[in-house]
Amino acid sequence: MRASDADRDQVADRLREALAEGRITPEEHAERIDAVYKAKTYAELEPVLSDLPSARAPRPTVDLRKEERVVAPPAPQSPNLVAIFGGAERKGRWLVEPTTNVSCVFGGVDLDFRQAVLSRGEVTVNVTCVFGGVNLVVPPGVRVVGSNVAIFGGNDLPEDDTTDPDAPVIRLTGLVLFGGVSVTRREVGGKKRRRDRHGEIHRLHQERRAEMRERRRDR
Repeated sequence: MRASDADRDQVADRLREALAEGRITPEEHAERIDAVYKAKTYAELEPVLSDLPSARAPRPTVDLRKEERVVAPPAPQSPNLVAIFGGAERKGRWLVEPTTNVSCVFGGVDLDFRQAVLSRGEVTVNVTCVFGGVNLVVPPGVRVVGSNVAIFGGNDLPEDDTTDPDAPVIRLTGLVLFGGVSVTRREVGGKKRRRDRHGEIHRLHQERRAEMRERRRDR
């Protein structure tokens, strides 16, 4: 069956998404786009997406459905972090136990919760810090409650960005002496950089599509 311009455009859109997701390189994207706009039948379009998970299908022969990924749970780690005249950190995908104990003496601890998996809706970070500091990074939609005691020190907590009563809660407890706990809220990777990357890819894709259509009209 012969493919239409709309069919070719839909396959080209999926290639743009694959490029944005990092599944193919810019060189592979250019090669496949060339093949898409040269294709006259569905049989010629099908190999272009054969190794890519996809989201929708213009025809049964070109499967564009996105496959579900089965993500294994993160491996459990010690709930205790200690930094004495040094530092300790936990970031990436990690399992947050109901209580995480942080101890630092003349040192610092960094906890990044943006990709963490909470073991329950409310978890506790119990801080014992003397002449040191603890830095937490949390994603949007997570409430941070300061229930710790600070002597000659303090907490720097962001305002809540959600009114959802079922929002996850990270509760700070313990004692900070001549030190502090600082909490910042931000997304993984940052919004601006991600928007800029997708905008640039979309612009290049549109230019490439117009170029290929011009070639087809000149034939």
